[in-house]
Amino acid sequence: MSRRARISPTEAGLPDGGARRRTPGLRREEVAVLAGVGVSWYQWLEQGRDITVSSQVLDSVGRVLKLSSAERRHLYVLAGLNPPALEVAPADQDMCDGLQRLIDAWMPFPAHIMDAYWNTVLYNDAAALVLGMRPAIVQNCLIAFFTDPVYRSRSARWEENAESVVAQFRAACSEHPNDEGFRAVVDEARELSPEFAALWERRDIRPAGQTKKQLEHPLVGTLSVESTQLRVPARPDLAIVLHNPLPGTDTAAKLEWLTSPEGRRGSMYPIAG
Repeated sequence: MSRRARISPTEAGLPDGGARRRTPGLRREEVAVLAGVGVSWYQWLEQGRDITVSSQVLDSVGRVLKLSSAERRHLYVLAGLNPPALEVAPADQDMCDGLQRLIDAWMPFPAHIMDAYWNTVLYNDAAALVLGMRPAIVQNCLIAFFTDPVYRSRSARWEENAESVVAQFRAACSEHPNDEGFRAVVDEARELSPEFAALWERRDIRPAGQTKKQLEHPLVGTLSVESTQLRVPARPDLAIVLHNPLPGTDTAAKLEWLTSPEGRRGSMYPIAG
């Protein structure tokens, strides 16, 4: 009812009715007509009665009431249906400056941001120094994991982590079975890496969470970190990947030195300007 009240007749393409209207917004019967449903049925929907609804009808009602993606998902939940994927609101599309500040504040620890297809969107200086992230490589975390010699040379447990990486990517693909973007990444990875192709055929699925990594850096030696993927509710298409030093190791001190001016001067892969 609150969302119906905020939509004027003119916004919905109807005559406003002038002074004859006693209440602002659309009437129930107007919403029903515009959504293509019965007036009584729509009234029962507003009243929360136990009626059968379909996603198509809810989408029609949401369109008439100009619901946001979050409001549309909430409507699905109220109706007892599985909600659709949350879409990025126009006001939230330009969040990259804030997200870059976020991962820069994570220094001296590595952090990067990737999209739904694991394409690299942003990374901080520590990710470049430790993980070898740089403009010259394929900007996809999955493909780079299997094809970048710098990353492979620094991963002490590459084979073990590869199983988890592929299983996590398959889990992401399973949420979007008809998405051509995922299919394109898988096809390219198969072509470039027989190791990926073999692991992909195992059809293992594992949700993204935490992965322990042991890295061998040419300047500071062994780095023991824990990689954690975090989601931003306003940007469900992005994932923040934070690397945190494991307790009981000297990794934190090594990362502080590596990102210091002295450490940067000795780095094999300086940050590109």
